[in-house]
Amino acid sequence: MSLEIRNDVPAPAPSTPTAAVAPPTRKVHDRARHPRLARELATMRAMVAIHCRDRHGRGTDLCDACTELMDYATRRLDRCVFGDDKPTCANCTVHCYNAGMRERVRDVMRYAGPRMMWRHPWLALAHVVDGRRPAPALPKAKKPDTPPGTAG
Repeated sequence: MSLEIRNDVPAPAPSTPTAAVAPPTRKVHDRARHPRLARELATMRAMVAIHCRDRHGRGTDLCDACTELMDYATRRLDRCVFGDDKPTCANCTVHCYNAGMRERVRDVMRYAGPRMMWRHPWLALAHVVDGRRPAPALPKAKKPDTPPGTAG
């Protein structure tokens, strides 16, 4: 068996991505280092799945609108200034969702929240317990170091 190398075959053109896709190395996916954020993401996924399946008639896959909502929620969780000390969004002092997405998440939670106790009781219980935690103080922003002798 021999391998034939053909140089006359053009190399495939590099494909251009249609949308910016975030790398899978986000902290919300690292359950070992950030268990609180990973659980918050799992709760959000479960709620969106319940909402999409019941309201949009989808099976196990999310519709485009719900996929967009989950991508947005994942980005917001990943960039949360509180990190693992993050309170539930209802108790948070920083509302990082834009108005349209916030209303969509409220609609999802209003519908899926009561159903979570039957379909995902541990996640629902953990969410209730997390909701009782007080919101931490907002972390102070670090000031850039300015060299001595410069106005700043």
